[in-house]
Amino acid sequence: MSRRVKRPLAKRASGNRPKGSRPYRDVVQGHRKDDRRLPEVRTRRASKAAAGQPSSARLRHASPDEVTKIEPAPPLPTKVQTVVVTADEANMRVDRFLEARFPGLSFSHIQRIVRKGELRVNGKRADSKDRLEEGQSVRIPPLKLDVPKAQAGLSEAAQKIHDALKDMILFEDADVMVLNKPAGLAVQGGSGLTRHVDQMLDTMRDAKGQRPRLVHRLDRETAGCLLVAKTRFAATALTGSFRHRSARKIYWALVAGVPKPKQGRISTYLAKEENEDDSIMRVAAHGDEGASHAVTYYAVVETSAAKLSWVSLKPVTGRTHQLRAHMAHIDHAIVGDPKYFNKENWQLPGGLQNRLHLLARRIVIPHPRGGFIDVTAPLPPHMLQSWNLLGLEADRFDPIENAPEE
Repeated sequence: MSRRVKRPLAKRASGNRPKGSRPYRDVVQGHRKDDRRLPEVRTRRASKAAAGQPSSARLRHASPDEVTKIEPAPPLPTKVQTVVVTADEANMRVDRFLEARFPGLSFSHIQRIVRKGELRVNGKRADSKDRLEEGQSVRIPPLKLDVPKAQAGLSEAAQKIHDALKDMILFEDADVMVLNKPAGLAVQGGSGLTRHVDQMLDTMRDAKGQRPRLVHRLDRETAGCLLVAKTRFAATALTGSFRHRSARKIYWALVAGVPKPKQGRISTYLAKEENEDDSIMRVAAHGDEGASHAVTYYAVVETSAAKLSWVSLKPVTGRTHQLRAHMAHIDHAIVGDPKYFNKENWQLPGGLQNRLHLLARRIVIPHPRGGFIDVTAPLPPHMLQSWNLLGLEADRFDPIENAPEE
């Protein structure tokens, strides 16, 4: 029987916090909520992969009481059906809704049925970026997996793309692949994009013609761990882990100033704000249209004078631009962020590149067949350069290890 693994419950620490670590504090709307001490959680310490050296990846086995049954993937509808948006699916984009309901459905197929108007919400045509509300009716047309293409042999150009993807692999087995996505490479296609990870995965079809599938995303300028499923079975299990928040993600960032307190919890509502040329996530009030609750734990790892801080971030929720919007909200925007860094009269220290300093450092997630995948990505070149120039020690203990999981 197919199985998946749930993350074990964290245990309360018993007075054995690392020296110098501090309790986490609530930061709500940018202010410390109170001085109550939050539960400290001891988790497995991150590997000390030094910056610039090969990253670490490991698969550990689960104990019997950590293993539960996995729900089978729902069959693709062979005729028109209407489904109702649940509370858990509220505020999801239309394309994400379809991906979550039917893992393995290709991005191109989703875009095609939406573009043709075959999918309707409350009887009306919908755009893939439209967000759904609880209780809405979604008309879903007959769906099918893309017919696998025979992998007869790659052209010279396709082989170069295939080799580039192979060079990004941090972890791989028969079901799962974790890529070290470079900054600047988009995960999916968009206006004006001719090269992105989803397109590149076409060069990695197996002997049956099945291609790997994306199960989560990173912003274009964010580097680091990107999870890919190699089978539909794995896509179903991994998508479920993200939906049920069984995946644990840790990010590293370089931010302006020194956050106070040095360890805290940011809790706000975020809503999308459309501008003429772009869109951003703004902090909203509870009940505002399109607003979703977002929670992030942060911890200062090391500082450079009082001008810059290396922070470790643990998102509990997974909202668009959550980390970038949250750090800007508490007035410690991420260095090089073109959307959210708006500090006046702020000079970038000499030698640092004006690029987004955000790394998807580590991902820990139940493996579809048991155990846990635990992968760590190294600093990308522009962040490694900044760490070296600022004298930051990349193998320091990461205090985000003590942050609660909820």
